[in-house]
Amino acid sequence: MRRVFGIGETVLDIIFKNDQPIGAVPGGSVFNALISLGRTGIPTAFISETGNDRVGQRIINFLKENGVDASGVNVYADSKSPLSLAFLNEQNDAEYIFYKDHPRDRLDFAYPNVEPDDVVLYGSYYAVNPVIRPQVAGFLDYARQRGAILYYDVNYRASHRNEVMKLTPNILENLEMADVVRGSNEDFEVLYRKKDADSVYRSEISFYTKKFIYTRGSQPVELRADGGLAKQYPVKTTDSPVMSTIGAGDNFNAGFVYGLIKHNIRRADMERGLTEAQWDLLIDAAQQFSANVCTSLDNSVNPEFAAQMKLALGQP
Repeated sequence: MRRVFGIGETVLDIIFKNDQPIGAVPGGSVFNALISLGRTGIPTAFISETGNDRVGQRIINFLKENGVDASGVNVYADSKSPLSLAFLNEQNDAEYIFYKDHPRDRLDFAYPNVEPDDVVLYGSYYAVNPVIRPQVAGFLDYARQRGAILYYDVNYRASHRNEVMKLTPNILENLEMADVVRGSNEDFEVLYRKKDADSVYRSEISFYTKKFIYTRGSQPVELRADGGLAKQYPVKTTDSPVMSTIGAGDNFNAGFVYGLIKHNIRRADMERGLTEAQWDLLIDAAQQFSANVCTSLDNSVNPEFAAQMKLALGQP
């Protein structure tokens, strides 16, 4: 089976409701997506870093428990693992505070064996951080040359608003390497002060890739793609109450990648341009994953849902 590689941050998410902690789970944007994919039986591998402490060991064990290859995770002996405090509001949307103690980020890893039609998932501040940018960009270039499909989740937080100008070259390079770009309305408001899918796509994305997904929380998903395809998809809901939206976007990404593998969509298909029917299948899978993760305080899809998706792949 095709493999999925992710490169991104690791954190311990401590979740608060009414200013009281109600849970703590390993997390990180790409991390959350890979955990979901690992639970469905798709071969996955994660490239990252963590501290040499109890939190770091829990993160690595969590990856292994969920079928994710953790051999590419650097453990730094002289640093503590990052923490994220997530404060849920009345709608169970989160506001974040991050704490990181990695005084000498260096991201030293050996390139894994990427094969044609494998998928690479990258994004967030980790993908533009100037300290580790040479290593991240080198891996992305290597994966692209090897024939992988590259999926970029912009995921640019308001806490880095004052760094936009400095990081713009890295953002543009990420866009240039991507086969598919997804971002939220919040991302593009921070980056470009633009608030609608069409203006973002025309002025900021279409020059680099014709495959663009624009998400807006509970509002319809917007697609802009090859051949002038423009389509809206109403957000899926579940019968279960919404517990947390922390992993919604991350698992949208996971579901999309799952759809690429389930429906045998390969790099050559991406280069030709996907049909509307193929987009429908991919967005449907993305929304199923996203809806499921909102029904718990976990950052990834629950084991029951993952088991169903595993069966749909023909996995034992």
